Amino acid sequence: MNTGARATLFIAALTVPLTAQATNGYFAHGYGVVNQGLAGAGTALSQDSLAAATNPAGMAFVGDRIDTALELFAPTREYRVSGRAAPGSFGLAEGTTRSGRSLFAIPNIAANRSLTDTQTLGVTVFANGGINTDYPGDDGGPFGAGRAGVNLEQLFVSTTWTWQPVDGQAIGIAPVLAYQRFSARGLGSFAGFSQAPEAVSNAGTDTSLGFGLHLGWQGELGADWRAGIAWRSRLRMSRFDRYRGLFADSGDFDIPATLNAGLAWRPAEGHWLLLDVQHTRYASIPAVGNPLLPNLFSAPLGDRAGAGFGWRNMTTVKLGWQWQADARHTWRLGASYGRQPIPDSEVLFNIVAPGVQVWHVSGGFTRALGPRASVSAALFHSPKQTVTGANPLGPGQTIDLSMYQFGLAAGFGLRF
Repeated sequence: MNTGARATLFIAALTVPLTAQATNGYFAHGYGVVNQGLAGAGTALSQDSLAAATNPAGMAFVGDRIDTALELFAPTREYRVSGRAAPGSFGLAEGTTRSGRSLFAIPNIAANRSLTDTQTLGVTVFANGGINTDYPGDDGGPFGAGRAGVNLEQLFVSTTWTWQPVDGQAIGIAPVLAYQRFSARGLGSFAGFSQAPEAVSNAGTDTSLGFGLHLGWQGELGADWRAGIAWRSRLRMSRFDRYRGLFADSGDFDIPATLNAGLAWRPAEGHWLLLDVQHTRYASIPAVGNPLLPNLFSAPLGDRAGAGFGWRNMTTVKLGWQWQADARHTWRLGASYGRQPIPDSEVLFNIVAPGVQVWHVSGGFTRALGPRASVSAALFHSPKQTVTGANPLGPGQTIDLSMYQFGLAAGFGLRF
């Protein structure tokens, strides 16, 4: 990659606007238009330079290219409170309330270049997020402290080196730099439970920087079979100091480790069937995995054992089908299923973080514009999912958390 290309990509990494989404927990269901058209499957079959977000080893097989993508993401989130809480308890206003912030633009950019016949070097910039809500302050807001919601945004810059020790087999090593932004409002009613009451809510936007490592292997198992596996370590992030009274361990909010494994099978010329399994370790992060109760009464908010969102680990199975109809047109379909991470006992705190989605269905295509350029598009939908549980601080009340999603992505790829 020449100096000008490197400079352009570096500037893009610094200027990508962060946004938020919520699909598999708070990770995207896929990265890049090709991957999204297959419902996120692709650990064993990489097709563009955005594939490093899924499996860095795949960069060995995509050639010299640059890829850009833009997704328009539309989630609809709401909660419903039924029943009257016992007198003197932490009861919520009855009725259904829908969150604002319902349309986001999510950009990605990546490039890859061969260094030798067996080595490549690439850079991938992609956005992620998912805890994003904005509920009105009518009748005191969700928690009696006015307009409420949280916003978590993440940006990843991954520099990937691959090596093919033998033809058709590659390993990839990718140091990952991560940047986060977070803000919360309307949570002041919980300040009395905190070791730092001034750092629970309405403290503006705080930022966090950290790093980790993404490792992968991808290769041929035979003429018509491919496999891949990739592991991204826990990303160690600096603390959100402005919210040290909200998040467990004084504002610590690391990004959980993920493991992807996949198979790809070519049953006939021009066709690929893909199977991926992804496991995300949400429960290993105290701020995310600690339960609300009994922690809220046994340790102050902000303590390492303080209350969190109670998320459990999440395993997602993804299936994709790709058909290259002719030299110019490729079509894709995909579906994924993952048990959502929020138990019914954790619905109260997760009003502001309702990552409850289970199913995703998607479709997409690529059209070649010539020997070097192509355009791609993908459409996905996550049907409405609801988690119902009792208000743990308001006996007699039931809380329903619901969300459904639509997304549309378009991208451009150029070989050089």
